[in-house]
Amino acid sequence: MSSYFTDLAQQYIDGEWCTGTGSWDVIDFNPYNDEKLASITVATADEVDQAYRAAARAQKQWAATNPYTRRAVFERALRLIEEREQEIADLITAELGGTRVKAGFELHLAKEFLREAIHLALRPEGKILPSPLDGKENRVYRVPVGVVGVISSFNFPFLLSLKSVAPALVLGNGVVLKPHQDTPIAGGTLIAKILEEAGLPGGLLNVIVTDIAEIGDAFIEHPIPKVISFTGSDEVGRHVATVCARDFKRAVLELSGNSALVVLDDADVDYAVDAAVFSRFVHQGQACMAANRVLVNRSIADEFTEKFVAKVRTLTVGDPRDPRTVIGPVINGTQANVISGAVEQALAEGATALVQGTISGNLIGPTVLTGIPAGSSLLRQEIFGPVVFLIPFDSEEEAVRIVNDTPYGLSGAVHTGDIERGVAFAKQIETGMFHVNDGTVHDEPLVPFGGEKHSGIGRLNGETTLEAFTTTKWISVQHGRTGFPF
Repeated sequence: MSSYFTDLAQQYIDGEWCTGTGSWDVIDFNPYNDEKLASITVATADEVDQAYRAAARAQKQWAATNPYTRRAVFERALRLIEEREQEIADLITAELGGTRVKAGFELHLAKEFLREAIHLALRPEGKILPSPLDGKENRVYRVPVGVVGVISSFNFPFLLSLKSVAPALVLGNGVVLKPHQDTPIAGGTLIAKILEEAGLPGGLLNVIVTDIAEIGDAFIEHPIPKVISFTGSDEVGRHVATVCARDFKRAVLELSGNSALVVLDDADVDYAVDAAVFSRFVHQGQACMAANRVLVNRSIADEFTEKFVAKVRTLTVGDPRDPRTVIGPVINGTQANVISGAVEQALAEGATALVQGTISGNLIGPTVLTGIPAGSSLLRQEIFGPVVFLIPFDSEEEAVRIVNDTPYGLSGAVHTGDIERGVAFAKQIETGMFHVNDGTVHDEPLVPFGGEKHSGIGRLNGETTLEAFTTTKWISVQHGRTGFPF
């Protein structure tokens, strides 16, 4: 694994591994022990330009390549990931503090999405549509958009990068990928290395490790990319969307969430507790779908709270390399300070801590808060860490109102003994995804993934990925002669 941090601490432009020409370095730290893993000299705006131009040059021939040939590259990539699964899991644990369970979860999903990308190669279909004009043949072709810019997040970097990179490439596009600066290897250069070894022609995938402090908006406003696929905060996503709209680019935005898990009065309490604990504390709560809020019908609130708190107290906090660890470090000190500040604000506003985790560096123990005032801004925002709010309610109508009282609408869940009651409840929630009798954290290759409100624009997975990274082109053929009016 250590060789990854040595060999892949570079830029990957036009099929060549090279050193950035910026004046400073991105330092890749292990968030658990602050070990320096890698140092990467940042790419400049000029290198962003080189990467996009390389992708554009390579894309034309790649788009004309037989889709069965394109598919074979990703079949080989899947085999390489399977062969190196333990090494990649170790890298995820080191670079982003993912526990063993989290690393396995991410790799399982990454392989599933890569399998779907392999099938996607043969999915684009054309149509012949009827015309009101005699002798007119209307052909509608589905073609690659050209070049796609991908910006991925730090929390599930290997999965989230592959989720856009693989389908965009297999559909005949070129790609420039900018991974998060906290996870440049797992989210960036490791993927380039795997695809290079799998036989992807040089220039089609370029990985730029840099920061907006160096390049400003050069990555998103460059004239070559036709689609920008961004995963991150809604604040940055708003800016990406603004630039894309100004420059007539398509934006696919997977943004923040403030999901709720709702426990109705007829729920299986023990099962709901298990689902709620996982939904909030998976990967230290650093998941856009995580359940920030757990709403419980007041008639079962005491029982649920007692069992929930008891289970949370059993969660082991510590070294993510230890298989017993459930909660490892958050990604960096800035995030730790933000989470700590949110807890302090909640307590100052009158909330009660049923469990208050200790903070040691980037390690934050799980915190369970109740009694937070209904008007608190904390209830309407995303907290990207192991902190959860327990909220009682008296009626389904009240629960629906509370769940929807947020700018976000990504995921959520409801627990009930009556499935159709759960579905009826789910239909009232302003989200892109909602789950009955399950957790809030789910992603599947065939099901449209995305949010409403401030949680994003567009969808990925399955047919929606096809729509995201291709476009349609109408070519008409006139058999015989058209009669023109003049």
